[in-house]
Amino acid sequence: MPDVNDGREPDPFAFLRGVWTILPTPFAPDGALDEPSLGRLVEFVIGRGVQGLTILGVMGEAGKLSDAERERVVVRTIETAAGRVPVCVGTTHAATDRCLALSRQAEAFGARALMVGPPALSRPNEAALRRHYLDLVEAVGLPIVVQDYPPSSGVFMSPEFIGRLAGEHPRLRFLKLEDEPTAPKTSAVLAANPDVRIFGGLGGLFLLEELRRGAIGTMTGFGFPEILVEIWTRFTTGDLEGARAAFHRALPLIRFENQAGINLALRKHLYQLRGAIDSAHVRAPAASLDETTKADLRELVELLGLDLAPPRGAPTA
Repeated sequence: MPDVNDGREPDPFAFLRGVWTILPTPFAPDGALDEPSLGRLVEFVIGRGVQGLTILGVMGEAGKLSDAERERVVVRTIETAAGRVPVCVGTTHAATDRCLALSRQAEAFGARALMVGPPALSRPNEAALRRHYLDLVEAVGLPIVVQDYPPSSGVFMSPEFIGRLAGEHPRLRFLKLEDEPTAPKTSAVLAANPDVRIFGGLGGLFLLEELRRGAIGTMTGFGFPEILVEIWTRFTTGDLEGARAAFHRALPLIRFENQAGINLALRKHLYQLRGAIDSAHVRAPAASLDETTKADLRELVELLGLDLAPPRGAPTA
């Protein structure tokens, strides 16, 4: 994507593109927030070459954190990133006033963007959804990545609604699209409004197809983010064959890690194996991994020739 919006003026949102890793929230084995591991995870992921970090998404267990814990996650992540990459903070909430408060707080702490899913409604109501997002864009000065993930929100947003919403304000033109099938919906949204800038998700499962349809990157939590960076970099520099080869080489692992119900447990286990966090604990209620699944994951990583060891010189706290 060019770094201009009209051929003359610099694009203030040019940083919102590429591979943005959604970080899991590390916990100690007793369930307490593990800030040292969070700091190490931030360093680890930045070292893999990502363009940005997203925190407090669905896979960040945001709904299982207290307000004080949310604040610590935001502060620790932004302080550790130290401006090397921008940080997008998830501020989804069922109540508009709480969403606005969380968003203002994230902005005050130094977030560069917000990720906000639609609030659940008792019945479909596009007028209420529109008002929620317009209130938000009036309350903060940050770009807002609208999260389109019906399995989590319970809300279906049509391509036409998304296109109209994006036309309401330049800071509402960003979409994290996870409504399957994602590739056709990418095309449909861009047909409704070609100014929408779309991130894929779902662990990178359809990254190549999304990029072909016009996505600007992906915002997801796959435990080998450097692989997604390679795919995106090759694709955007014109090496389409290289992007295809890298994508299909990694696809068995992407598929395995994205298993419904245990995807977060797998992701945390993978980061633990890579030395990025101390514990793979997921707060209850949550599914756990059996030893056969763990063995299958390790076998697949070894089969693909991937290195589980942390990089030399990686920080340990």
